[in-house]
Amino acid sequence: MELLAHQGGWDEILLVAAPLAMLAALLVLANRRAKSKQQD
Repeated sequence: MELLAHQGGWDEILLVAAPLAMLAALLVLANRRAKSKQQD
């Protein structure tokens, strides 16, 4: 874990940005599915 120990701040940003990006992707997918079901 020494690799991810204070590498100028990018590692901390990644620890926050990665889950947020995954959540945003799931919301986009859910929204697309809901819209397609609504049209049917």
